Amino acid sequence: MKILVTLKRVVDYNVRVRVKNDGSGVETDGVKMSINPFDEIALEEAIRIKERGEADEIVVVSIGPDASQQQLRTGLAMGADRAILLETDQWVQPLTAAQALLNVVEAETPDLVLMGKQAIDDDCSQTGQMLSALWGRPQATFASKIVFNDRRAEVTREVDAGLETIAVELPAVMTVDLRLNEPRFVKLPEIMKAKKKPLDSKPLAELGLSADQDFEMVAFEPPPQRGGGKTVESVAELVDELKTRGLL
Repeated sequence: MKILVTLKRVVDYNVRVRVKNDGSGVETDGVKMSINPFDEIALEEAIRIKERGEADEIVVVSIGPDASQQQLRTGLAMGADRAILLETDQWVQPLTAAQALLNVVEAETPDLVLMGKQAIDDDCSQTGQMLSALWGRPQATFASKIVFNDRRAEVTREVDAGLETIAVELPAVMTVDLRLNEPRFVKLPEIMKAKKKPLDSKPLAELGLSADQDFEMVAFEPPPQRGGGKTVESVAELVDELKTRGLL
């Protein structure tokens, strides 16, 4: 089985996000960038599947600037075998990303595409579903457990009412949730070995796609600062204060 895993370059989740002074976007100069955490979980699951002898090859793919090679190299250090970068300096919206990934899927013919359920920068949670529709294959989203049985996978997924288990035939697209696993720590020897693993880069435009925007981000602004607290002496005073603030 061949597994294709998508990795997106995002601002590290430990970094305090700052809006640019002109409100045109988020500040990224001098900011630590990392693999989208949900994508990292997807890659960890692919590696565990391979370690169990249920997969033969893991290919990681990213869409983004040349600097995304850093995240792909991290993926190779974790245990992926090959990497593909579809290079563009523009922000790619979900449908364009799904169309680009479809080109890779058709060329690589994977048995499974593993993706994070969403990216922490735009929170769209759409690309996996769109890829499934374009590819014409089943999807299983928000996976918290995956079990394989021949050419079939049973996926436990998180829904509003709790958990549900569905079965899908491979090839399929799966998006993963936080509780699926905890990604491993990458050691220095693996980082050095990853430098010798193949990483192919091609412009997104070579696929006949452009990163033209179907919708426009008008402005960015930080959330309003929280007001200070107030100590009350009695329940009656608390009720009055809540009424004053329009909360009751």
